[in-house]
Amino acid sequence: MSNAYDVIVIGSGPGGYIAAIRASQLGMKVAVVEREHLAGICSNWGCIPTKALLRTADVLHTATHAKDYGLTLEGSIKPDVKAIVARSRGIAARMNNGVGFLFKKNKVDIIWGEAKLTKPGEIVVGKSTKPVVQPQGPVPKNTLGEGTYTAKHIIVATGARPRALPGIEPDGKLIWTYFEAMKPEELPKSLLVMGSGAIGIEFASFYRTMGVDVTVVEIMSQVMPVEDAEISAFAKKQFEKQGIKIHLEAKVAKVEKGANSITATIEKKDGTSEKITADRMISAVGVQANIENIGLEAAGVKTERGFIVIDGYGKTNVPGIYAIGDVAGGPLLAHKAEHEAVVCVEKIAGLPNVHATDKGKIPGCTYCNPQVASVGLTEAKAKEQGRDIRVGRFSFAANGKAVALGEDQGMVKTIFDKKTGELLGAHMVGAEVTELIQGFVVAMNLETTEEDLMHTIFPHPTISESMKESVLDAYGRVLNA
Repeated sequence: MSNAYDVIVIGSGPGGYIAAIRASQLGMKVAVVEREHLAGICSNWGCIPTKALLRTADVLHTATHAKDYGLTLEGSIKPDVKAIVARSRGIAARMNNGVGFLFKKNKVDIIWGEAKLTKPGEIVVGKSTKPVVQPQGPVPKNTLGEGTYTAKHIIVATGARPRALPGIEPDGKLIWTYFEAMKPEELPKSLLVMGSGAIGIEFASFYRTMGVDVTVVEIMSQVMPVEDAEISAFAKKQFEKQGIKIHLEAKVAKVEKGANSITATIEKKDGTSEKITADRMISAVGVQANIENIGLEAAGVKTERGFIVIDGYGKTNVPGIYAIGDVAGGPLLAHKAEHEAVVCVEKIAGLPNVHATDKGKIPGCTYCNPQVASVGLTEAKAKEQGRDIRVGRFSFAANGKAVALGEDQGMVKTIFDKKTGELLGAHMVGAEVTELIQGFVVAMNLETTEEDLMHTIFPHPTISESMKESVLDAYGRVLNA
């Protein structure tokens, strides 16, 4: 069989496998190089298995508040950590197998091993330094290994890994990354989380619901620093009500390891410091792109601040070499990688009317309790840009469905350009807002104005009515508050 392809994709994560499938749909001969497991970090160690853990936390939270719903449960409800982890890992395996099935269906070849660019149009695949996890379900017949392969177009989709701070490197035992946090052998009694981005806050939320004493340390002035400050402040109050201790404008300066615990020295903005002892610590200070040892230098591919430099279509500075997903910079989100994959491949195929990825319209979701979701500009960013704005707010406490669900702690915030009525940003905190945010994303993509949203009929009773009420509030027309 020929080792020549139209497209070779390095990495089978959300960006990589979508790129491969779309290229095959467009009639190209495609192969994917994977060194470890199909579906990448998202399905195996990130997006999907963490949501399985958080779903367990949601069920436990509801069960422990059964009396609020007029129910009496006999006996105590205790988390079985082994069963919880087993469920999460089983779901990850299912997603892994699903990608194998899709590759077979779309006639995508799999090349197992580690790829290195030697020059534009050529890669060499060597033996994997990671344990290869073959999917249990159907896989393509053309499963290949080490060798030299050529392609007119090579797409780098190698993703990213947890960032480690010097002197506070994860050791897999006392200091965890999200890998270890996702499969604990037992629940610690106490946990210190360094970093309050999506990863840190989601794990803080999960472990607190499981009954763990949780402390979060964040160097910035708010939790979830990329979110709107008002939404962040609202969420922080809810986290603290649940018993999560939060230290803002503070950093972990040093960690001393004991036999089965750590003691962290926390330095604060005012110059004071304190020591916090916990059974375990999660390092959640971001990720770094997997750009090393893949031949970028040899091929002449430009990088900047640890990421591959691309245009809105995934093109690098070297003709025939592209990059998508986390390896090409933020926002580091699976759905951004998937969208970039489609844009990149359709541009390669020469399809008409292919639009460059607009990073200003990529939603962000954090699946903590309460959930947080957003798209577009924060209020502060809009003001920084010199925009004359209108801001609307609506509380879930005035939404009938939220009250009936016992989920009245939440809010929707919308930001409009005062002159044009353009929706600049939408920010939400509360129950199921990660499912609701897409409504605002669609509105922004369709260049919807406040008038269009006001004339849209939202079903009653739904939490989504809060979205419309927030729009109405921005223009002094709110009806239910």
